[in-house]
Amino acid sequence: MKKIGLFWGSTSGNTEIAVEFIEEYLSDEGFEVDSHNVADADPEAMLNYDNLIIGCPTWNIGELQDDWDSIFMDFEQLNFDGKTAAFFGCGDAVGYADNFLDAIGMLSKTFMEKGGKLIGRCKRDDYDFRDSIALDGDELLGLGLDYDNEEEKCEDQMVAWLKNIMSEFK
Repeated sequence: MKKIGLFWGSTSGNTEIAVEFIEEYLSDEGFEVDSHNVADADPEAMLNYDNLIIGCPTWNIGELQDDWDSIFMDFEQLNFDGKTAAFFGCGDAVGYADNFLDAIGMLSKTFMEKGGKLIGRCKRDDYDFRDSIALDGDELLGLGLDYDNEEEKCEDQMVAWLKNIMSEFK
C-alpha cells in the first residue's frame, strides 16, 4: 500500500482530535500516514502523495480555517492529476446551518477542477443543516464532524468513512 498524505488545519483543536483518531485507525489497519499541519507545510508537498486525506474546519460564515486560507491561492495552482483524495471537516450545523462544511466544498471542488479524483462522499441524511457549498445533490463532498452539537457521533462517523475510503486507496 502506498502512503497517505494527511493535510490538515485546526484552530479550536477539534480537527486535530479527528486527525489523531484517523492516524491511529489507519495505522492499525496497516496504512502508513504522513501527517502535515498546513500551518507548517508547503502545499506542494501534497503532490508527493497519490493518496490524500484533507481536513479543514469551516470558520465564521462559510470560510476556510486561517491556515488553509493563507495557502489557498497556492492550493488552487496545484495539478492534482493522478491524485485521489478524501475530505473531512468540522462544522457547526446548528449555529451555521446555511454554510455547514463550506470549507470542504471550497477545497474539494478546487481539487476536482485541478484533475483530482474525489472519494469519501457522505449522505446528507446523516446531518441536519440547510445549505452548504459542500453539497452535490444529496451528498456531501466529504465527511462532516459536528463536535459542537453531536460529538457522540463523530467517532462512529469517522470509522464508517474510513472503512469506505480505505478500499479506494491503492
